[in-house]
Amino acid sequence: MYRILVVDDEDEIRDAVGRRLRREGYVVEEAGTQDEAAQKIHAAEPPFDLILTDMVMEDPESGVKTLEAALSRDIFSEVIVLTAYGNVGNAVECMRRGAFDYVEKNTPGVDVYEILILKIQQAMDRRRMSLQAIRRYADVARREKIQLPSLREQ
Repeated sequence: MYRILVVDDEDEIRDAVGRRLRREGYVVEEAGTQDEAAQKIHAAEPPFDLILTDMVMEDPESGVKTLEAALSRDIFSEVIVLTAYGNVGNAVECMRRGAFDYVEKNTPGVDVYEILILKIQQAMDRRRMSLQAIRRYADVARREKIQLPSLREQ
């Protein structure tokens, strides 16, 4: 069962997205601020599989800061950035920093929830493949008695 953190300062959006994802079978937690999201990200055990974050909350960089918190906790966590203020520069910056995707909330004639479900499925496929590759690599290393470097900071 995949665990998702939904981060948005607008209660209605956060609640609606959370309800829709629960109906799809995901385990969902919610956060209303960037700071609350960072706390939940760092306290989560195991880490969240996916973080869905609004781009602009208490400051214009909230989404980027949430993205950084997520990836500093687990490099394989997938992050999708939602925004009502989409622009190419923001999208490129988020993708450059490691976001899986960038979705505009207010695209006329588009069911954003359907787009989100599709993007989340794609992100979970990528996460699953990445983790399988790491497990296979670790299995080969154990079998061949290869000492792997620690990924934790010392």
